[in-house]
Amino acid sequence: MEILRVENLCKIYGKNENRVFALDDVSLSISKGEFIAVIGPSGSGKSTLLHILGGVDTPTSGKVFVDGADVYAQNQEQLAIFRRRQVGLIYQFYNLIPVLSVAENITLPLLMDGRKINRERLDELMETLSLTDRAAHLPNQLSGGQQQRVSIGRALINAPALVLADEPTGNLDSKNGRQIIELLKDSNKKYGQTIILITHDENIALQANRIIGIEDGKISRDEVIRS
Repeated sequence: MEILRVENLCKIYGKNENRVFALDDVSLSISKGEFIAVIGPSGSGKSTLLHILGGVDTPTSGKVFVDGADVYAQNQEQLAIFRRRQVGLIYQFYNLIPVLSVAENITLPLLMDGRKINRERLDELMETLSLTDRAAHLPNQLSGGQQQRVSIGRALINAPALVLADEPTGNLDSKNGRQIIELLKDSNKKYGQTIILITHDENIALQANRIIGIEDGKISRDEVIRS
């Protein structure tokens, strides 16, 4: 079942002879429950693609459909709701609120949306992320790996259709990096969430079920490596 479709997506910066194509006529289809790694050199357009899929950046032309709905046909208020409810974003730089506790950071999307906290789901997530004994801690009291696990919890608390991770292991040592990838794989299997992970690390990419390569704003590779 298709969850995401991209049609002829372009993102252009600059004008006339100074134009730069960050994305150049990109089209792809992603099924519900896939775990996809997007790879490519720095400046290839992979982060731009992720941000457009997540409703964070707008395309110059082309369309993005999530669950059949045209994302960029929505007004700003509808787009904000889409980002809160249907997309979970995980960044390389954790982007936690320093004055909020672990539990408060994780549940922030629910609070911003005016929705009731599902305590059972929160407790399950905290246990899965090995953060139960850190619930009241502030971000500066956590290790880098723990902070990244909090950001993953924040991305998953809404049970979004799409989880988009932009180099989530980039600031971590190899041990913590492996743990984060395992957590994402577990989330993919346990909750059936569709995960799109950006990485420059081929070994991490090989943990996914499908690899999409991007070079110079175009798809250069699209390969299913395991079903």
